[in-house]
Amino acid sequence: MREPESSSPDQALKIASISTPEDLIAFRTLNEEWITRFFSLEEADRQQLGDPLGQIIRPGGQIFMARLDGRSVGCVALRPSGEGEFEVSKMAVSPELRGQGIGRRLLTHAIEQARLLGARRLSLGSSTRLGSAVHLYERLGFQHLAPERRPVTPYARADVFMELEL
Repeated sequence: MREPESSSPDQALKIASISTPEDLIAFRTLNEEWITRFFSLEEADRQQLGDPLGQIIRPGGQIFMARLDGRSVGCVALRPSGEGEFEVSKMAVSPELRGQGIGRRLLTHAIEQARLLGARRLSLGSSTRLGSAVHLYERLGFQHLAPERRPVTPYARADVFMELEL
């Protein structure tokens, strides 16, 4: 299912599904930048970023790219994680554009698309080292999971787990 592009009159930002080989490269590049800036690439990162079509799209997920004047400046993925559930994953924004609302637009778009896909719940794993991201998730309604409800994760960096009931 192809969703319409969303754009803002005050900004030339457009968000749409990944669609070109260049998008795949940008998805990898944007994510490798933030991960290596704060942490180190882990095996699960290498698998998803090395084969996003096989790891995210083919199992029923989506990847959305934010473009500003035709240049890919951000991304976010929805990975199927169960019946009616998706994990919000691999959200990134170009370093020079962080703090300008692009992450919020990407996440809002992903939430809207998850609803269109019939999702009942979104989940995510993050890190206390990414305070701005955690704050954004909280502002958009994600709730912290109690320790006994936290999922097993392949990421050593993940110490914040949240979900959003749709």
